[in-house]
Amino acid sequence: MDLAGTTRVRDALTLADALLADAGVPSSRVDAELLCAHAAGADRSAVTTASILGRTLADLGTDVADAFARLVAARAERRPLQHLTGRAPFRHLELEVGPGVFVPRPETEDVAQVAIDEAARVVAERGEALVVDLCTGSAAIALAVATEVPGAEVRAVELDADAHAWAARNVARVEAATGARVGLVRGDARTALRQFDGTVDVVVSNPPYVPSDAVPRDPEVARHDPAVALYGLGADGLEVPRGVTAAAVRLLRPGGLYVMEHAEVQDAAARAMAAAAGLVDVRTVPDLTGRPRTVVARRPLAVVGGSES
Repeated sequence: MDLAGTTRVRDALTLADALLADAGVPSSRVDAELLCAHAAGADRSAVTTASILGRTLADLGTDVADAFARLVAARAERRPLQHLTGRAPFRHLELEVGPGVFVPRPETEDVAQVAIDEAARVVAERGEALVVDLCTGSAAIALAVATEVPGAEVRAVELDADAHAWAARNVARVEAATGARVGLVRGDARTALRQFDGTVDVVVSNPPYVPSDAVPRDPEVARHDPAVALYGLGADGLEVPRGVTAAAVRLLRPGGLYVMEHAEVQDAAARAMAAAAGLVDVRTVPDLTGRPRTVVARRPLAVVGGSES
């Protein structure tokens, strides 16, 4: 990107927008503004104000033009915006992300909402709730629950070393800022936290679920999201989710709620998986766009006549 003759913020944003659009970036103007803000160490509103007022890139700070050019060039190569800024919004949080951890998506905010609503209901009823986030990744869901539901005790599990490091960073930063607490464990979601077997009120998970032969279309996902966070193994992509579901059945108290994200084409298979694991009241919850992305079910309340109900 040549900004040598482009000194005004307005012109630089227009050029960056065009370059990113040509590269296939769907949110080219927004990304241009966010990258400019990141180069300037400012927020997006400061950049839009500078553009409206006809200010120059130099007005935003020394070397902003060069930093902006490098960032736009990298984004045009379809490096994730969040990797370039080091930040990803999730509900009311801003999380640190980068290579080695799955970037949280807006649809996962809907998954978190189901867990948050149930945890809040249990806290209102009993004064406390125990929530477990399996395959926590960046700790997005765990931190959302911990910060939005006072009275919830939250535990999070992540096996991958790189993702666990990002989760630990986010947990430490959010705990320092808010006082919310998340007990983060590095371990296998299928076997971790056995000390809590039969006592957990909510188990929530966004596990790997992409089938091995279904390569994501977006270059940002296919090239940069870690494969361990994408591919759920097995012909249907649900081998890892089956293990997570079995762990949820082990962890949940009678009547406890299970919440798991899946691909929109997996809704029927995810319901069948939950039912086969012995869960009841199995249903699919759509995201805000109406796509079936979350399976929700409960551990049966009691054993009646040799079967759980």
